[in-house]
Amino acid sequence: MKTSLRFVGFAVGFLTLALTGAFAQQPALSIELVSTFDYPGTGNLTRPQKISDKGDIVGIYVDSAAVSRGFVMFANGTFSPPIVDPNDTGGNTEGRGINNSRLACGDYLDAGSGTFHGFFFAHNTYENYDVPDSTTTIVLGLNNIGDFCGSVTPTGGIQSGFLSVGGAITEFAVPDATATLAYQLNTTNQSCGYYINADGSTHGFFRDSNGRLHARIDPTGSTSTILFGNNDDNLMVGRYVDASGATHGILFMPPNRFVVYDFPGSAFTSLNGINRKNEIVGRYTDGTTGIDHGIIARVVRTSASATLPLAAPTAPTGAVPQRVVDTWPAY
Repeated sequence: MKTSLRFVGFAVGFLTLALTGAFAQQPALSIELVSTFDYPGTGNLTRPQKISDKGDIVGIYVDSAAVSRGFVMFANGTFSPPIVDPNDTGGNTEGRGINNSRLACGDYLDAGSGTFHGFFFAHNTYENYDVPDSTTTIVLGLNNIGDFCGSVTPTGGIQSGFLSVGGAITEFAVPDATATLAYQLNTTNQSCGYYINADGSTHGFFRDSNGRLHARIDPTGSTSTILFGNNDDNLMVGRYVDASGATHGILFMPPNRFVVYDFPGSAFTSLNGINRKNEIVGRYTDGTTGIDHGIIARVVRTSASATLPLAAPTAPTGAVPQRVVDTWPAY
């Protein structure tokens, strides 16, 4: 299938704040819109998730019957047929990650048990995957080496993040979180994602190659933050919600700086994946129709940086008793 790209004038979205000290010495970056796109079909919601270094995009579309299917939009602008795991009995197969070999990963829903399971997809072949001794496995990202990450609910335990590096599984959780989800890892196995607090709020985190966790990662003014993807320079993308309920796309530059991007005229923008060329995929919601549309953007240098600082840390919440509750992953 051939996509119809809607090219629009370049738009740079950001919030302007005064910069002083170390901030002013960092490269001035902003986000520039390149194009928008939709998975073919009337009324489909298009929700891109990741972009490979070669420009292939994996994602999810939701049809008018609220059925979710995965897709790949190749770098030449053509679409794959719908990606539907053969074991999907819940009308929910989601494309989550893709690497330069066009190996895709994702998750599907087993309606009978109400649990998610991971899969890999290449050359029209599916390989299902579950972390050993788990009730739910969600595969959310993979790198060019073939290492991957996601979220797992151990039998009788709290939903945790996991990395599979060289075949070795490492499970981890942000302290006192009710759920931890790892969404992407880069070539050096730095990873990022989000976690859920006892009060239901979400916050970003990133994890160094040596296992050190950095949390919470929120821009000032956020009531809810999600980090979805990082590249080999460990630039991260995601979104946050402000006090008014508007959702903004973000580029996070460790240790403490955010660039904010809003699609013109939309109150919901999400940035979901970034590659080593600093090309970004995500989506915006048309406030009139409620339809989600895919966006392709890129990071550019500008004469003036536009940033939000990292929010001040707060006191940790109390420990949460172990419970088996699976969190549907954000997209």
